[in-house]
Amino acid sequence: MDPTLHDSLDGQVALVTGGNRGIGRETVRGLLDHGATVFAGVRDPDADVPEGATPVELDLTEEATLTAAVDEVTATAGGLDVLVNNAGVGGTGSGVTDLDTEAFDEVLDVNLRGATLLARAAVPHLLDAGGGRVVNLSSGVGVLSDPIEDEMPAYRISKAGLNALTVSLDRTYGSEGLIANSADPGWVATELGGPEAPRDPATGAETPVWLARFAPGSPSGLFWKDREVIEY
Repeated sequence: MDPTLHDSLDGQVALVTGGNRGIGRETVRGLLDHGATVFAGVRDPDADVPEGATPVELDLTEEATLTAAVDEVTATAGGLDVLVNNAGVGGTGSGVTDLDTEAFDEVLDVNLRGATLLARAAVPHLLDAGGGRVVNLSSGVGVLSDPIEDEMPAYRISKAGLNALTVSLDRTYGSEGLIANSADPGWVATELGGPEAPRDPATGAETPVWLARFAPGSPSGLFWKDREVIEY
């Protein structure tokens, strides 16, 4: 399943959530390297972002900031071609019976609800761009074909839901040119993944950046790891 890639993203505009650290920061760098105009969504507008990127205030738990961020990006840059839903939080607990309600709400607010509402704000602009892309940073723990009830239930449920968002975007807007895909970056040494993870953030960002380069007619509605489709 070979996509057609944009050789250059010059003239295209991208918004990456969580763009100041970890995989998000490396995704911002990768998109900049391909010539995109990149906005790094951050909770703190004074956060350090890669040189060449523009920080934009965005809190996935505050709906008003999501619409405001998309409005700021499109007003400043004249449109939006790529949304990368990267920001996320982890979770604890050995199973559903061990769930803390407040922690459960936080994980779903950031990982699923916030990503969905941001996509809602972005999709009209992505459709206007023609061939707009959504890249959702998911996880192998959100694969439904594997046992899902095995520690971190809130995180697993949120990532399975994010894959469902990818399918929904593709099924609803794919005929209008939207390209939506999920990416599993693997186990990455970030604040979330921990220092024992075998991959560095730059490696984790490779597939998301690649998906952000998909040209019109490329595959959509799929889950990818290391540039290969995986079943979920």
